[in-house]
Amino acid sequence: MLTHHNVVANSVQSAAADGPDLAHWNTDRSLGFLPMYHIYGMFVTSTSDSSLTKPGIAVLMLSPVYRGITTHVMQGFNLSNFCKTVERERMTIAYFVPPVALGLAKAPLVEQFDLKSLRFLFSAAAPAPKEVIVALHNRVGVPVRQAYGLSEAAPGVSSQRSAAWDKPVGASGRLVPNMSAKIVQDDTEVPTRTEGEICLKGPNIFKGYYGNPTATAQAFDGEGWYRTGDVGRVDEHGNISITDRLKELIKYNGVQVAPAQLEDVLLGHDAVADVAVIGVYSEARATELPRAYIVVADGHAGDAKLADELQHWLTERVSPHKKLRGGIRFVEAIPKSNAGKILRRLLVERAKMEETREPVEKARL
Repeated sequence: MLTHHNVVANSVQSAAADGPDLAHWNTDRSLGFLPMYHIYGMFVTSTSDSSLTKPGIAVLMLSPVYRGITTHVMQGFNLSNFCKTVERERMTIAYFVPPVALGLAKAPLVEQFDLKSLRFLFSAAAPAPKEVIVALHNRVGVPVRQAYGLSEAAPGVSSQRSAAWDKPVGASGRLVPNMSAKIVQDDTEVPTRTEGEICLKGPNIFKGYYGNPTATAQAFDGEGWYRTGDVGRVDEHGNISITDRLKELIKYNGVQVAPAQLEDVLLGHDAVADVAVIGVYSEARATELPRAYIVVADGHAGDAKLADELQHWLTERVSPHKKLRGGIRFVEAIPKSNAGKILRRLLVERAKMEETREPVEKARL
């Protein structure tokens, strides 16, 4: 349940965090294609083109209306159309999700378009791997900022400032004004750079879950802090880095393994176009094992040789408990929501079906 106060507060918070010079109503043009029913789409998407108006769009203009910035809305995302629109309309700002960042960073067709009008890019809804951010910056030549938000925060929590988008690369920036955060483990606040659950307070935090007082009570601690269920850490400069969702962490022999961290590393390999990591349970070992589902990049073959190469490549870059003991599977595509989040539950279901045909291998790793 988000109140009018929550929504207005967050529009003001975000504008104050960005500063007056980041986006100007008279010179900037932003491009949006995010789904209107998603809080990210509601927050950043508006239109000044009556030909694109359809039921629902008129009331979903929060941040752009507050700032007065013209925003073009695409009916749906297509990489070629996205690039064409940027080139034709001389777009200066583009908001998107990590899968789009991946496409812009790696797809060959992007080289066919002139994207020099862009001043900065903005990725949110899920953490984008550091390698993808760097590759996209090197290709387009503009800052690629990340932010952290969630529906319960209306949605903005933190954002990289334009002048510090790469300090450090991969972080989600500092808190927007009037917000407080703490990192806890077992209800105890932990020191800087220590991972734990992110808890929040601020004028943009929701009232609770409609018709569900039990879930609402569980979402807040005794001091009114909202438990996000997100795992992260804060550095000495106040930058928040998101590690994973608590419920998505893999437990290998009692040690937590964050899928997003392994995905981040694997995307640094030239043969990996996209990847998702889940935990698969091994009865023989009585524990979860990390498994990677990988989309192979053009020019590479998804075979046993590549799987072996990737296993050894990853092993050299991660701690022993993070090895892909659950194996590697090559797939045509990673299932994702319209907001760009990996639908791990679908991969979990797929893994269960696979295990009826072949048990999790007794890896020698």
